[in-house]
Amino acid sequence: MPKPNSNAPPFPSDIAFTDAVKAVQTRKGSRGAYARMETSGGWETEVTDALAEFIHEQTSFFLASANGEGQPYVQHRGGPKGFLRVVDAHTLGFADFSGNRQYITLGNLAENPKVQLFLVDYATRQRIKIWGEAKVVEDDAELLASLKPEGYVARAERAIIIDVKTWDANCPQHIPLKIDAADVEHLIAEKDRRIAELEKEVARLKNAPK
Repeated sequence: MPKPNSNAPPFPSDIAFTDAVKAVQTRKGSRGAYARMETSGGWETEVTDALAEFIHEQTSFFLASANGEGQPYVQHRGGPKGFLRVVDAHTLGFADFSGNRQYITLGNLAENPKVQLFLVDYATRQRIKIWGEAKVVEDDAELLASLKPEGYVARAERAIIIDVKTWDANCPQHIPLKIDAADVEHLIAEKDRRIAELEKEVARLKNAPK
C-alpha cells in the first residue's frame, strides 16, 4: 500500500521504478504486473525477522554508492557471519575494516548518501537488494565496539550506519549454486567421522565371538 508519509514516493519501489523505468516496463510488457505488486503490498520498508535472519547468516555483501556526478562504484565487504548488523527495524550497521586506503566509498558518501546493498546467498540461491542512505561515523568508540565482530582480527576504523528505505528479494534464476569452503570442510569432517565410526563397528563385529 502507499506509504502515509506525504514526502515519500507513492510506493516504496518508486525508489527504483522511476518514470523512465516504468516507461521501459510498459514498452516491454511488465508494467501491469509491477503495478499490481505496488497496490497489493509492494516492497517492504522495515527489516523483518526473516530478513534479519538472512542478513545474520551472510559473510559478504556488495555496497553500491555514487559520487556527486552520479558515477557509480561497487565495493565488496566481507567478514564473519553477523558482521552486518541489524540495529533496529530501519537501521543496519557495520564496522568498516582497514583496506587499500582508496576511500572511494567514503568520498562518495560525503557527496551523496544514497546506497544499495546487494546480498547473495549462493548455497540457497537467494538474493536481497536493500536501498538506503548511509552515514560514516568516525569518532564513536562505543558504537564501533558494538559493531565489531568479537574475535575478528581485522582493524575496525569507523562505523557505517544505513537508514533502510526499502528492500526486495529477487528470484533465484541464474544464481549459481556454490557452497562456502568452511561448510564443505565441515561436511567432509562429519563424513570422515562417520566413516571412522563405521569402520570401528565393522572391526568390532569381525572380532566378535562366533
